[in-house]
Amino acid sequence: MKQTIGVLAVQGAFEEHIKTLKKLDVDCIEIRKPSDLTNHSLDGLVLPGGESTVIGKLLRELELFEPIKKMIIEGLPVLGTCAGLILLASKITEDQTIHFGTMNMVARRNAYGRQLGSFVTEAEFDACGKIPMVFIRAPYIERVGSDVKILARVNGHIVAARQKNMVVTSFHPELTKELTVHEYFMSLVDQKKQTGVA
Repeated sequence: MKQTIGVLAVQGAFEEHIKTLKKLDVDCIEIRKPSDLTNHSLDGLVLPGGESTVIGKLLRELELFEPIKKMIIEGLPVLGTCAGLILLASKITEDQTIHFGTMNMVARRNAYGRQLGSFVTEAEFDACGKIPMVFIRAPYIERVGSDVKILARVNGHIVAARQKNMVVTSFHPELTKELTVHEYFMSLVDQKKQTGVA
């Protein structure tokens, strides 16, 4: 039976995530309003890259913020990439803003500065081997709690992590042909569906 993944589609690189997930034979629902959450039985959710401040503002204006936060807290598997990582962080360095704040980590926005605003590299992702990583004005994770598993580092900085039902990357896995990160996320979704625990 196909899994159904909601992809937040208010701003950012949501179309690329949908294309990638469809390669894995996953049904995707674009999430733009509260009824998109309630009218479908979602097995997981993707928070794409984009402008975290804009996405956070739109989530509140469109009355999506509270229902999505509740779903994440209740264990819905979620993949947050780039801005999605910032939305999930419990703290953002030099910024008082907290969005969902559900993941026990400190994130630094636009961490690489202008000179390294965008770059591509390869690095190990968990036990999956080396994968290409596309960084675009990316954050990185400065610190994680003891309950957070580090999945990848680049130049000593944490660029991917997992805590229970939440997986985050600083980079944009949807901008390469590599399916590893989305496969990793979907294995989490399958586990949650089979056992009830992510």
